[in-house]
Amino acid sequence: MKVGFLQLRPKFGSPKENVRAAKSLLKNISDAIVVLPELFNSGYLFRSKEELADVAESVTGGYTVGEMKKLAKKRQLTLVFGMAEKKGRKFYNSSVLVTSKGKVFSYQKTHLFDREKLFFQPGDKSYAVHEVDGTKIGMIVCFDWFFPEVTRVLALKGAQIICHPSNLVLPYCQDAMRTRSIENKVFTVTANRIGTEKRGSFSMTFTGKSQVVDPEGNVLASAGERSESLKIVEIDVKAANDKSINPNNDLFKDRKVSLYKPLVQKLAR
Repeated sequence: MKVGFLQLRPKFGSPKENVRAAKSLLKNISDAIVVLPELFNSGYLFRSKEELADVAESVTGGYTVGEMKKLAKKRQLTLVFGMAEKKGRKFYNSSVLVTSKGKVFSYQKTHLFDREKLFFQPGDKSYAVHEVDGTKIGMIVCFDWFFPEVTRVLALKGAQIICHPSNLVLPYCQDAMRTRSIENKVFTVTANRIGTEKRGSFSMTFTGKSQVVDPEGNVLASAGERSESLKIVEIDVKAANDKSINPNNDLFKDRKVSLYKPLVQKLAR
């Protein structure tokens, strides 16, 4: 099967323009899973909730999901992308999975980074794996990578590919995602954005270097730091089903779960 990423430079506050640009870049791709960046349709650096409210959309009836569904159906694609989700009076930094058959799944980012906490509500639903045409897909969003528990839960639930829409600014995520692939023996697809976003006194520069990593930690495809990039590679997704390290060690069977209780206990501070 084919998987890949579309690395973009979104224009802040212009969902329709950003969606049209993404659709144009994907118009010749078919029969693949493609991951786009976090908040790909809106830009990232919000200065107020009013700005966020202007671009946030419903997952069930919004413009962005509607257009991506059309593209997925036309080109037989599975698309994973980040967007600002409006749900009632709350806003979430969400990842959306759209299938070629019109199914839509969403995940609301649970680990908010820095000023995201001023605008978004953290998701509180359990981490889910979705089966699409026989392939099991999990989703995380950007800063979730810093918490290895998230990818481990998805792997334990059977995820073969973990899709990772991102707006990365820290310098070491891409290397860490190789570790996430190795420690769970899964494929990971990180789709980052590029460029510097300046909003008043706030500025952020994004690191690019989107990548596809296999269960052994090999980078199968990668992008540069400054250019938009679309890359698709062939993978054998069944490689993620083999959790053996050698004849005597199995990644999941060797876990000592009775010793891991501190992982789910709050620290006293």
